[in-house]
Amino acid sequence: MNKTAQIALVALLCVSAAACTKKAVKPVAEQAPVDQSATTSTDNTSGKYHQGDLETDACLRQRVVYFDFNQTEIKPEFQQIVACHAKYLQDRPTSQMRLEGNTDERGTREYNLGLGERRGKAVSDALTAAGGSASQINVISNGKEKPVCREHNEDCWSKNRRVEIVYTAE
Repeated sequence: MNKTAQIALVALLCVSAAACTKKAVKPVAEQAPVDQSATTSTDNTSGKYHQGDLETDACLRQRVVYFDFNQTEIKPEFQQIVACHAKYLQDRPTSQMRLEGNTDERGTREYNLGLGERRGKAVSDALTAAGGSASQINVISNGKEKPVCREHNEDCWSKNRRVEIVYTAE
């Protein structure tokens, strides 16, 4: 990604985080439907996330970022999810997360381990650009070893090209 695109992405994430009023995110084709009536914070007066929000907040419940084939750029439809998780990290400094990078079955084991790592790093970089702390984030790569779908077609492969957000301390 060139420098201009990186700067634009960081600026967009910062603006998203600043403008975030923790609204429910519209579902996208690869995500489960979101309950649009869900509130986003158990404490509406402070505007801060709390531990219970991980299960009740519509945005925070979305913990998968999908990628295009052989790509590490975060798609626009997942930037709001990243911004919500960055705000949660900011509001909850003792929370910790693991970003698990995954790939589809195509490519060598070594290539896919590297690609999974780069995808996890891309999400980590976006989280820190939006206000999360790098000390709260751990990135690992599963490569192609943990598919969620085992069929051999594009629809299935697209489900395996992902980074999963796993909270290890809330």
